[in-house]
Amino acid sequence: RKRPRFEGGGRTGHIAGERERPISPKELLEARVMVDVGKWPIFTLLSPQEIASIRKACVFGTSANEALYVTDNDEVFVFGLNYSNCLGTGDNQSTLVPKKLEALCGKKIKSLSYGSGPHVLLSTEDGVVYAWGHNGYSQLGNGTTNQGIAPIQVCTNLLIKQVVEVFAWGYNNCGQVGSGSTANQPTPRKVTNCLHIKRVVGIACGQTSSMAVLDNGEVYGWGYNGNGQLGLGNNGNQLTPVRVAALHSVCVNQIVCGYAHTLALTDEGLLYAWGANTYGQLGTGNKNNLLSPAHIMVEKERVVEIAACHSAHMSAAKTQGGHVYMWGQCRGQSVTLPHLTHFSCTDDVFACFATPAVTWRLLSVEHEDFLTVAESLKKEFDSPETADLKFRIDGKYIHVHKAVLKISKLGTGLGGDGGEQVKVKEQNGVGGCFEDESERRGNCLVRCEHFRSMFQSYWNEDMKEVIEIDQFSYPVYRAFLQYLYTDTVDLPPEDAIGLLDLATSYCENRLKKLCQHIIKRGITVENAFSLFSAAVRYDAEVT
Repeated sequence: RKRPRFEGGGRTGHIAGERERPISPKELLEARVMVDVGKWPIFTLLSPQEIASIRKACVFGTSANEALYVTDNDEVFVFGLNYSNCLGTGDNQSTLVPKKLEALCGKKIKSLSYGSGPHVLLSTEDGVVYAWGHNGYSQLGNGTTNQGIAPIQVCTNLLIKQVVEVFAWGYNNCGQVGSGSTANQPTPRKVTNCLHIKRVVGIACGQTSSMAVLDNGEVYGWGYNGNGQLGLGNNGNQLTPVRVAALHSVCVNQIVCGYAHTLALTDEGLLYAWGANTYGQLGTGNKNNLLSPAHIMVEKERVVEIAACHSAHMSAAKTQGGHVYMWGQCRGQSVTLPHLTHFSCTDDVFACFATPAVTWRLLSVEHEDFLTVAESLKKEFDSPETADLKFRIDGKYIHVHKAVLKISKLGTGLGGDGGEQVKVKEQNGVGGCFEDESERRGNCLVRCEHFRSMFQSYWNEDMKEVIEIDQFSYPVYRAFLQYLYTDTVDLPPEDAIGLLDLATSYCENRLKKLCQHIIKRGITVENAFSLFSAAVRYDAEVT
């Protein structure tokens, strides 16, 4: 069976802790979620440099006013309101400036969950569990009801081992700890009964309910069931885990819980939902609660990920085709059927439409560091490391690549696609672009006939490593070569006259038009005569 992969999620006033085998590096890589944390409002408090350093992050709290993030050098920072000491800074002071949690730096955080206290539960790759924050019901598992003002290790018997076991503790008014009673559990207690010899591979918590997935695809639930969120066909609370019999014919890979509803994903990509449906969070097209699992259609596509959070009444799913759907309470509006969004991941749904705008799991952030072909060419212009040819003008060198200069068939040029205008950078308010797309396409078919001919084998220049240029100035010739790499011209109108001369000499009609546009945009009372004279000299149109 395919093993579900989680990096954390919403939790409530009780905790279900999972003991399992260590996850392989391959699984950790596959589980990474590439998200822009800037979509969460609280991260607008950080500078661009701080944002760039983030590798993992979580937004939590009653109003999404607290956040924790891990940097690329494994330092842990928190900031926000700090309600119930949930930042773990050792005091109850709020902070808009990130504070470092020294106790967690270098610990290699694997997953993080939070409750509605709020309290925070965090585990490391070494299997150590830390907790802090609200503790009115012993949800920190430290044997007391004292607030946790800083991260403390829960207990050593939760270290990850080969045998998969489930532990739970905290508030237990509805039996959500699974101990067989409704007494609060001050320390982690192993959930036994029917799970005693089972291998649990996934857990999830609603506001006052708990769910577990076994390695054979079976699903168990316990705790509060007033809205049918346990999927047992009734609304009676369960003090110990009970199997969801309605799912006996399918193999569940992933389970997630909202405030009072549950979603399940099978190994065949089928989505099931049950529980509360006041806001349409089940995706059935109505607002009727369901006591048993119902199959939810998502445009007949195979679902590969589902998402929900204990603090919200909404759901999200991602299909194999990369489409992301959302439904339920979306920014106050009830959406009763899966709605196709423009997002690329389920995390974006919660950033933009959840109330509060929390994260449903610990995010792993991967900053894009790749370049497009056009960006790569621009970067390599005048690069001594990769160039195989140099032009020397006025004693200065410009480094280029023969292969780039010889390109003759480019379709739409190096700097853009056929559907956009050619941009000309503005300098001192001067710049321009082509409006005529058909004209642009025609002129781009031949990139530079001058260089294409120059580097034929029967020309001496084809064998040279340095070519002397004495008929044009350094700024003008550099602008010309840069234009061949980037499709842009960055010159003031006075220098554009020299580039216009070059374009005329090399029969570069498209470049000539760009120069004309720059000159026309840059005409002032002071330079009008000289620019007009140049236009007449080169038969340019600047009026």
